[in-house]
Amino acid sequence: MPIAVKSSLDVVFWLSDQALNDREYIQPQKLHRLLYLSQAYFAVAYHGRKLMPATFVTDAFGPVEPTVFHALAFGRPHMIEGNPLSEQVRHFLDGIWRRYGPYTADQLIKKIAEHAPVALAMAKGQNEEIPFADMVKYYSDEAAARNKPASGVDSIDQILKPRMMRSQTGKPVTVGAWKPKALQPKKDE
Repeated sequence: MPIAVKSSLDVVFWLSDQALNDREYIQPQKLHRLLYLSQAYFAVAYHGRKLMPATFVTDAFGPVEPTVFHALAFGRPHMIEGNPLSEQVRHFLDGIWRRYGPYTADQLIKKIAEHAPVALAMAKGQNEEIPFADMVKYYSDEAAARNKPASGVDSIDQILKPRMMRSQTGKPVTVGAWKPKALQPKKDE
């Protein structure tokens, strides 16, 4: 399955630019938590597809993407321009920003540290990889519904707002990606 964005830096630049548009400085710890949540929820929303080519490992506070960490150690590189993002990815990231952008870095650290994939990896120590499959499983709608009261995991519907478009008559309608249902095997009578 193809990755939706060519580089993790494209997502970093989009989030950083969004923060600047909202007159906010995005702290590195907050940025890494938003990247982690973006990767996890994108996979849930798009049937296991990765948003970006990223691997998350633990540090003292939670998940970080080590390549991004090193690339931005001294701030945003001035010479690098991000690749254009598709409408689908921009719409998705807008949902992530709307939902989690208002959180402080400390609030995101506390929230995510309680989530099972992060907690299990952190229990093993620093620089432990957080498996992508564990992220997808934990953040799926079923896991969100099961764990919501205890852990505060959001369902994908809380992340993705419906897209509004106009019909041929001008009436506003909501649209979404087509998600066919699995066929149920017929029972023998």
